[in-house]
Amino acid sequence: MDPVSLVLGAAIALGGFAFGRLATRRQARESLERHRREEQARALHGGQQPPQPLCGCGHHLVFHDKETKKCQTQVVIPGRWTGQSGSTYRQCMCQGYRGPIPLDEYYAPDLAEGNNP
Repeated sequence: MDPVSLVLGAAIALGGFAFGRLATRRQARESLERHRREEQARALHGGQQPPQPLCGCGHHLVFHDKETKKCQTQVVIPGRWTGQSGSTYRQCMCQGYRGPIPLDEYYAPDLAEGNNP
């Protein structure tokens, strides 16, 4: 092997390595910036909607049985996990609701209307 081809190969390898490092850093920086913008938007507009009672399985409280607290929804198992061509469904394996307990809502008449006895 002649020295020119060795130097040219090393330069190509180092250039590819440097380009890969710079591209990865740029993507990470963009991802952090996007995450920061999402957090700012959530802080500004997040207080307008009440928190949702989501269980650890990701399903809402309404999908859990009131007596047994077990999840009643079906989950999709992609075929690529089981080696099949299509997706399959099965019962959610959640054993009980483990999320925040929502406060009961009660109706109270407005005292400022002046129609109280």
